Amino acid sequence: MRAPTSSSTMPSLVVRMLEELRVEYGHRVLEIGTGTGYSTALLCHRLGDGSVVSVEVDREVSGRAAAPLGACGYQPELVVGDGLAGHREGAPYDRVIATCGVLTMPGSWIDQTKPDGIVLATVGGWLYASELARLTVHGDGTASGRFLGGQISFMLARPHLPPPLGLLPDLGSGEERLTTLGPNLLTGDWTARFVAQLAAPRAQHISMTIEGRTQQILIDVEAGAWAVLTEVDGGWTVRQGGPGRLWNAVEDQVARWRSDGAPALDRFEITVTPDEGQVIRWPGGRWSRG
Repeated sequence: MRAPTSSSTMPSLVVRMLEELRVEYGHRVLEIGTGTGYSTALLCHRLGDGSVVSVEVDREVSGRAAAPLGACGYQPELVVGDGLAGHREGAPYDRVIATCGVLTMPGSWIDQTKPDGIVLATVGGWLYASELARLTVHGDGTASGRFLGGQISFMLARPHLPPPLGLLPDLGSGEERLTTLGPNLLTGDWTARFVAQLAAPRAQHISMTIEGRTQQILIDVEAGAWAVLTEVDGGWTVRQGGPGRLWNAVEDQVARWRSDGAPALDRFEITVTPDEGQVIRWPGGRWSRG
């Protein structure tokens, strides 16, 4: 059975995203993720179907969207392909909107957007804390903007999905110590989890019961690094192995964020440049990824 590649977005979220896109008559829009075609239809109604290009990775999903769009009298350009690559044949665009999540903002979306155009997408990671970001594209090929708040999440684009966990390493090896930062960080406060995710961008979180005790595991499959958190006498220990120390990085990053006043996600800024890639900042702080 195939993994799902598309899900239906709540109408209220579709409306919010289209409002955040700041689309105006005469704009040409690239939509990443056709899905049911609902947001595509709204764009066609607002701009005319000749101004809308929608890319969908799944041919069957794209085909199912085409029928109701046609029944409504809309004939946008529907493209089957990798949305992360955009659609260069139709560029440049005034607006790019994505209804899939990404780890890092693809350079192709920025390259295919006119100066002063807008790219709107959710940026997140494998700890599943994400946020809607709106970037303005500049004439030098860079883009900058900020996160908009609201704890918005979408299914990650297929190439950005985490790898299979495979066989776990020997979790009894490595070095163990006490930690004041418990695993509720990985499942609780959305912004704290987003900050932790920046420190360990390729890590996944799983829970396992070993010898009668529930352990929280953070593992970076590609790097081979891992951390295991175990509750002991009302506190927590962490055991770490592999290259680097995952939990050390998380502790340091969260401590910096808290020392800067623990700003909310809607105060975070995001920039994308050819030289640095994607850089995420909060007031007083800086973190680069991608």
